[in-house]
Amino acid sequence: MQENVQHLVDAGEMLPLMEEFYTIQGEGFHKGTAAYFIRIGGCDVGCHWCDVKESWNAELHPPTVTQTIVEHAIAYSNVVVVTGGEPLTWDMGPLTSQLKEKGADTHIETSGAYPLTGIWDWICLSPKKIKLPKTEIYSHANELKCIIHNKSDFDFAEEQAAQVSDTCILYLQPEWSTQDKMIPFIVDYVMKNPKWKVSLQTHKYLHIP
Repeated sequence: MQENVQHLVDAGEMLPLMEEFYTIQGEGFHKGTAAYFIRIGGCDVGCHWCDVKESWNAELHPPTVTQTIVEHAIAYSNVVVVTGGEPLTWDMGPLTSQLKEKGADTHIETSGAYPLTGIWDWICLSPKKIKLPKTEIYSHANELKCIIHNKSDFDFAEEQAAQVSDTCILYLQPEWSTQDKMIPFIVDYVMKNPKWKVSLQTHKYLHIP
């Protein structure tokens, strides 16, 4: 990457954009809401069940001027969801500042593995065992989304729930490839522990991005 481009990426004035699209939020508290998604490339968390592994290598995704990304987003929606990859790999300050200037609601979906940057109206924290969230993000999370791949993930979910605020909404979401096996366990767990809610990837049932 050219030095001047690298400088702009490091400053958050350009970002490795994997894809951007207008769709319906399929998960968590805002499911069913029309939103513009910005998927940023780059992630070293490396979940084996990740369904967007093509996002991991940031070098595969061209650095795009942040202002251009913002202009595309606000042309469609005032609800903008930034996801990845792991968006906090990069400085989210310029992106969110420009989105807020345009009146957008800014949402992020993150593992929390990197320092929190940016101005966010909604933070969905989805922690991963292999690279835990930074301590600072727990108090800022509006929702905690724990992916349940096997039974041991319930213990991990409780460990994570103990660190968020009392107002944070708690979700258990089955990992897609094991959902038929794990949904009965999740239903039973939530009925016994009603502080949790069930989240499903409804966009996959709707066959939309």
